[in-house]
Amino acid sequence: MGKCTFKGGCHPYDGKEFSKDKPIKELFPAVGEMVFPLSQHIGAPAKPVVAKGDYVLAGQLIAEAGGFVSANIHSSVSGTVKAIEPRTLATGGKCNSIIIENDGEFKEVEYTPMKFEDLTKDVILEKIKAAGVVGMGGAGFPTNVKLSPKNPEAIDYIIVNAAECEPYLTSDYRRLLEESDKVVMGLKIALKIFDHAKGIIGIEDNKPEAIRIMQEATASEPDIEVKPLKTKYPQGGERSLIYATTGRAINSSMLPADAGCIVHNVDTIFSIYLSVIEGKPLTKRICTVTGDGVKEPGNFYVWLGTNYRQLLDAAGGPVGEPEKYISGGPMMGFAMYSLDVPVVKGSSSLLVFQNDIVSKIESSACIRCGKCGEACPEHLLPAKLAGFASRNDEEGFTKFDGMECVMCGSCSYVCPAKRPLTQQIKAMRSTVLANRRKK
Repeated sequence: MGKCTFKGGCHPYDGKEFSKDKPIKELFPAVGEMVFPLSQHIGAPAKPVVAKGDYVLAGQLIAEAGGFVSANIHSSVSGTVKAIEPRTLATGGKCNSIIIENDGEFKEVEYTPMKFEDLTKDVILEKIKAAGVVGMGGAGFPTNVKLSPKNPEAIDYIIVNAAECEPYLTSDYRRLLEESDKVVMGLKIALKIFDHAKGIIGIEDNKPEAIRIMQEATASEPDIEVKPLKTKYPQGGERSLIYATTGRAINSSMLPADAGCIVHNVDTIFSIYLSVIEGKPLTKRICTVTGDGVKEPGNFYVWLGTNYRQLLDAAGGPVGEPEKYISGGPMMGFAMYSLDVPVVKGSSSLLVFQNDIVSKIESSACIRCGKCGEACPEHLLPAKLAGFASRNDEEGFTKFDGMECVMCGSCSYVCPAKRPLTQQIKAMRSTVLANRRKK
């Protein structure tokens, strides 16, 4: 079978050997503060439905969606609401958050399971919405909204993004190996919303065991196909994945639905299963804790609201004094200055490195080699766009399609002059968007 791919991209060291063979371990949160930010998703912040002093159960709704594009938030533990106040996030910003004192008893609400045969489109969407399911690959777009396109008849494919192309991350891989049946059921539930859609599970070919297991799990499912993908970053990017698996192209002015596609991360698909069949809200997720700066890298099933320091402790603690902590992958994640932040719905990993290589790199003048253009999955000219950004030339930046950048970091990675191309382009994109909002 041919391997699907796209033009461009790069091949960074993947680092997956640290944790890919480590089965998922459940990480019970320590007794004490659990922090639940009200913005764990794209869109309007959720609105608290509890107050200081209230006693809550695990699985209980503590904040409801604040608009159409928003998501419910549930407590992952039982305990008392200690405060509602701003707290720091992994990105460095602050967000109003509900603080719950975990009593360690994990008293839960009662859940209402359902059978697949009894499901209707409306019931599926309502249960996903009620559970607060969002995109868990990092974007955090509310899943019920994504599954409610303007023209549902035009949806041809639901694509499961199992590429996991970011270096070091292995949580999706372990989910495929250990709970393939639930991933398949989650996809079948999503497909039930649309009359003509087919399912595609895209997996990079550096995960042969996952490809084999998922092919076996879908052997009796005529509407689901497992497609091996060429291992290349950013194969899991939404645009790259859609093109690699269907041959359809989208740009910044389009949604995947405009190309007849809906894309979901593996953990999102699993959460669809959990919310619809088992009736459970989104209160846990898998996090990979890895890198040469931790003693025992692994994959952990973590209660949302858990402090990142507990993640580090679960991996045996640090090796020496690590210089770099990253939330997410090394290509598109966020460098962290503090571990006193909570795990949220989009927290895919904690990377710990003994040496901060990037901060020690010195950039030099562009040598006009063109490697950044060859690596760009959007076929842009990153060096030229970075030049426009450095001169604050908004007109030139937009003329040369700067807004099409997906900020994957491929250009910065391959640049022999070590220029911060992605950072410059990202900053200019923010300026353009801010000026457009003013108008």
